[in-house]
Amino acid sequence: MESKGSDEVEKLRTKFLSVWHNVKYSWVLKSKTSFSRNSPVLLLGKYYHFKAEDDDGPTGASSEASDEDFVMGNVEAFRKDFASRVWLTYREEFPPLPGSTLTSDCGWGCMLRAGQMMLAQALILHFLGRDWTWSDALALQPLDTETWTSTAAKRLVASLEASLPSFPSRSDPHQSQAPGSAEEADAHLKEMYHRTLVSWFGDSPVAQLGLHRLVHLGLTMGKQAGDWYGPAVVAHILKNAVEQAMDPGLAGITAYVSQDCTVYSADVIDSHKAPKPGQAPPERSDAPSFPQNDQAASDSRAVIILVPVRLGGEKTNPDYFNFAKVRSRIYFRTLLEYCIGIIGGKPKQACYFVGFQDDSLIYMDPHYCQSFVDVSTSDFPLQSYHCPSPKKMPFTKMDPSCTIGFYSRSVQDYERIRQELCKVLQPSAKEKYPAFTFMHGHSRDYDLSATLTPGKREWPFIRDPPRTVTTAGDFVLL
Repeated sequence: MESKGSDEVEKLRTKFLSVWHNVKYSWVLKSKTSFSRNSPVLLLGKYYHFKAEDDDGPTGASSEASDEDFVMGNVEAFRKDFASRVWLTYREEFPPLPGSTLTSDCGWGCMLRAGQMMLAQALILHFLGRDWTWSDALALQPLDTETWTSTAAKRLVASLEASLPSFPSRSDPHQSQAPGSAEEADAHLKEMYHRTLVSWFGDSPVAQLGLHRLVHLGLTMGKQAGDWYGPAVVAHILKNAVEQAMDPGLAGITAYVSQDCTVYSADVIDSHKAPKPGQAPPERSDAPSFPQNDQAASDSRAVIILVPVRLGGEKTNPDYFNFAKVRSRIYFRTLLEYCIGIIGGKPKQACYFVGFQDDSLIYMDPHYCQSFVDVSTSDFPLQSYHCPSPKKMPFTKMDPSCTIGFYSRSVQDYERIRQELCKVLQPSAKEKYPAFTFMHGHSRDYDLSATLTPGKREWPFIRDPPRTVTTAGDFVLL
């Protein structure tokens, strides 16, 4: 009887929290983000400038003059690029999560959503390339012009479903004729990749990289639905999700998580070359044929490199942002060609950082509660998976714990990433220590715990001074 009573109390508590979170996160606050016209904006490796196109005078920031060679576009180009990134937010009314009765992640799943967004950006690079943009990106309505309740969201989804043209079903690619021109055919094919990619992040137990799969993997790490997930834990959950994904489209990509702020080169190279464990060979003739890199060997895989770091103590140390706002813009541009962003945010409030301007980070915010979308249908609406409104946060407000992501298509790509990052991460006299470092060899070559006394085993960054190691930059970690 006592057990039954406690179960009822827990169910009531869950329902109450769900209702409260739905009310709290179903409203979009009418706040506008201001951008300077005198400073360039960097978004995932691309520079933009918001100055007027007919303004031939100085920008007011002479130190940025060298950036002009890298400017990719103006305000409209930036808006289209930003809105093309996949946006994953809180959802409600989806099937119960593993090990719980929760049907919403409102109030606790923001770090998982931020991790999904970073992973989605890696897949966009892998399948579509950095220059890809969504054709309907500029048609999205700004979030600050409408209040979203769950009822309004349902009406919006219903109207979108009615207005969208019908797309061919993924289960029968021969239902519609191919577009006439080669350009139309290419655009149509990329739209199929786009739609399939988004479907992998659907909120259902069968979605390859969906919330249900991530929560299930979190159970093995002592995390349950409703718990707070940190950026390092999410990095390992994402790695396991990618490695265990059985969709043939994901066979050519895997993930690697650094240890103790150290990327071991031999481990990354092995990840590029080794066959994916447990990956079933492509058998479905109805699955989209995803593009592959012609330069990479047929047995090579792309690797998503995830680096959990802590940039300071209780607060973020601004000196570390010499790594983010680097001394040489040329190095930084090269670095960001491979960077897929940062997951972190404020304490207990995660977000996905995708760029910066001056002393502020640009991010995508998962803290909006939207209605469940059934991605198993061939023409599910895509609008709620793209955000037209960027937000900004000062570097000083960022929580020091975060995970930085990089995408490496091949071993050759990794070597270039390593070389450029070593230039970027060279510590100054003021910084003393880099955010993270590279080492040659495998992680097993450095038995960190064996040289520590039992009282020091909780400090994994301590190296035994007599041990001779070779690093890419001769860095020493605290």
